Amino acid sequence: MIDLRSDTVTKPTEKMRKAMAEAAVGDDVYGDDPTVNALEELGARLLGKEAALFVPSGTFGNQLALFTWCGRGTEVILGNECHIIVHEAGAASVIAAVQTRPVPDPAGAPDPEDLRRLIRKRDLHAPATSLICLENAHSQGRVAGLAAMDAIRSVAAEGGLPIHLDGARIFNAAVRLGIDAREIAARADSVMFCLSKGLCAPVGSLLAGPRDFIREARYKRKILGGAMRQAGIIAAAGIVALQDMTGRLGEDHRRARDLARGLAEIPARSVKVEDTEINMVFFSFPPAEHPRKAQEIQAAFRANGILINAPEGGMFRFVTHYWIGDREIAAVLETSRDVFTGNA
Repeated sequence: MIDLRSDTVTKPTEKMRKAMAEAAVGDDVYGDDPTVNALEELGARLLGKEAALFVPSGTFGNQLALFTWCGRGTEVILGNECHIIVHEAGAASVIAAVQTRPVPDPAGAPDPEDLRRLIRKRDLHAPATSLICLENAHSQGRVAGLAAMDAIRSVAAEGGLPIHLDGARIFNAAVRLGIDAREIAARADSVMFCLSKGLCAPVGSLLAGPRDFIREARYKRKILGGAMRQAGIIAAAGIVALQDMTGRLGEDHRRARDLARGLAEIPARSVKVEDTEINMVFFSFPPAEHPRKAQEIQAAFRANGILINAPEGGMFRFVTHYWIGDREIAAVLETSRDVFTGNA
């Protein structure tokens, strides 16, 4: 099957499987799993942070950051389309017990003036703002530039607030901007990034930041049940992901642009090729707004050996990754022409 649902569907490479089979392990709760320690040191170094912590997932890493930075009953400002708001099951209210205050982020980063107006001090009627969250690359496929991040950093500094970056796809953002990932990470106090999104590792993310912050996060990871034992077996794949897979993400971006250009040639498609900034192609197909039609489209693609997600808000998302080559792109476009022109 050609799987376009997400870049989380990537399976480990043979090199990863070998590294996992041969990994030296210890007990990570005691801090003596050498492979986990090596992964955390590598991740911190790549992002220019003092320390890092291995966690089971991106959602876990983001929520652990909120749990560590924020006092109960405080307020977090973040984009209204970001992953923490849209796809993390309301966890911020359950785990960190914080109020989220969304702000528009149409280009992947909120307007600094919008942020400045929303920052609050505690009084009889209002909670204090405790954190600003950004996302880069954005889960809507956009990449914020360093100037935009710098402007937000200045606003945060005025309010004495830390910034947490959901950098699930920070290496995709770095490729798009033509810079090193640590330049993006430098604009935030803590960063979460995924090893299992487009990098082929089967499990895991890292939370990176100041040493004292990571020490506290390690304690709170224990509270959340995220302390693992012989985790070096999965950490080994993460090391290969960071060493071998980040440098090839440009191939996924190029294929996504090829896919976007091909889809744009099909009648009734609304595709903004210029908005295909990383490995995600978003497009609309008005008939799919009807749930039954959306299900029919999914079934037609599946019958041709292609897995896609149903549209959200009328928008389809096709995601390229390591296991999607030029041949697969050609097959997807052929099926798309049949399905979206009514020939399937």
